[in-house]
Amino acid sequence: MNIHRIGSAVTVLGDQLEVPGIGFLAVNSFVLHAREPVVVDTGLGLPDRDFLNDLGTVIDPADVRWIWLTHPDRDHTGGLFELLEAAPNARLVTTYLAVGIMSTERPVPLDRVYLLNPGQSLDVGDRMLTGFRPPLFDSPATVGFYEDRSGICFSSDCFGAPLPTTEVAACAEIGDVAPDALHAGQLLWAAVDSPWVHNVDPDRFLATLRPLRDLDPHAVLSTHLPPAVGRSSDLLDTIARAPQADPWVGPDQLALQEMLAGFEPAGA
Repeated sequence: MNIHRIGSAVTVLGDQLEVPGIGFLAVNSFVLHAREPVVVDTGLGLPDRDFLNDLGTVIDPADVRWIWLTHPDRDHTGGLFELLEAAPNARLVTTYLAVGIMSTERPVPLDRVYLLNPGQSLDVGDRMLTGFRPPLFDSPATVGFYEDRSGICFSSDCFGAPLPTTEVAACAEIGDVAPDALHAGQLLWAAVDSPWVHNVDPDRFLATLRPLRDLDPHAVLSTHLPPAVGRSSDLLDTIARAPQADPWVGPDQLALQEMLAGFEPAGA
């Protein structure tokens, strides 16, 4: 876990995963240091991860007032239920659909839930968080948000990019990423994570980018990209090309067998 601060507003809890054949993917969670502190997503649930312990180096979990779940995929919910137990005064900000999806695995305490849809806002004491549907998403339950005090946009999976090495995926900001690698990685991720983008009308897709262009956020914080400060226009210009980018086709069984042949058995 790589933990670093963006100004006074946000701490990034940065993790990474290798995706064979694709690259190294950032898996970020965030703490928004509002008057009523907000945790945005809760990391991976792998056995060697301990999100709650990592979070405790940034903030006492008991002080957390809100947990904003951008959507219920497992790379966003790893420490969710442990955090709900450790933060008895926290409410879970999510959607009706996300609650339904999570409830197929484990009961969600409905008295702790705060349902919020795109276009609705949440007052966290010293700033407003306004939910929006990011232009690219892999779950219909996705809701990112714009924070009006520091001008930061939390975009969930949108703008993500597999990167060449774990060190690059863990860097403190995208200025440390080679432009060609960033551009190619973002178009690849759009094809992997939002394959529907190849089937939409390009003009209608471009229209979904306009609200973010008009906001021109100071920083864009994606789950799957190093922090992007002052680069919102560049990010939007890249994903504007997603409908025309090459579709992605995953490995088939023959490719899997070739991958496995390159691994030594455990204990060999």
